[in-house]
Amino acid sequence: MRIPRLALMAGALVGVLFAGTAHAATSSAPSYKPVLTKNKLYKSGKLGISVCEEPEVTSGTVDEAKIYFEAVMECLDKAWSPVVKKAGYRFTKTKFTVVTKEGTKIGTCGRFPWGAQAVYCPKEKAMYFLLSDNVIEEPTDLALMQVLAHEYGHHIQQLTGILKATDVIIAKDSESRALEALRRSELQAQCLSAAFVGRVWNSLGRPDTDWSILLKGHHNVVAALGARSGSEETHGSHASNKLWLERGFKAQSASACNTFSAPKSKVH
Repeated sequence: MRIPRLALMAGALVGVLFAGTAHAATSSAPSYKPVLTKNKLYKSGKLGISVCEEPEVTSGTVDEAKIYFEAVMECLDKAWSPVVKKAGYRFTKTKFTVVTKEGTKIGTCGRFPWGAQAVYCPKEKAMYFLLSDNVIEEPTDLALMQVLAHEYGHHIQQLTGILKATDVIIAKDSESRALEALRRSELQAQCLSAAFVGRVWNSLGRPDTDWSILLKGHHNVVAALGARSGSEETHGSHASNKLWLERGFKAQSASACNTFSAPKSKVH
């Protein structure tokens, strides 16, 4: 989940994001700018690292959970930095802040949304993660790593001009087109998150069932992303989420994540 820079910041599209307008399921994709459909990120190859060492979590304390997430963030930096640079963009790390309560003020992006696990604020290039009791109890749950990687995917979109182009559509186009652009953005972040998980998978020492359980919906993908308020209209259906997660995981790169050229049937 991310907070659109030109939308929620100004409060202009709150109604658009959560109005629940139905979208058409035609076969072709709308015409988007080249920064969305032909971004060099899609041809930058596999992510930069294939090994990510997860810290052992035993006590489930706040400090221990922070250490775990900071370690994953370091892996994400190392994985995406060479890819972004190869695509011709300047790489900068995202800020990462842990909050312990919904409604907490998060810089210039308002307050941490109710029902969210993590959010990305494009204006500040900052990620905020809710360290709730259930997270502290099980901070190494694969769904949580994937959510962290999803928000980082929004950071990659910000660095490569994808979020800016999407926000223009959200701010200026029709409600249905704005919702579709937002869905494509969220599903792309899903794909980018899975590219990271897939790339480092063999180093994690996890059973394959961890990934298959996530895909089968043991953890509701949309709810895990904090999309209760926007639901499928903004984050896509479970089937679409599963599709783009699988594509990213297999490719281990952004090459499989061009959601802006995909037919509408793949981003519903």
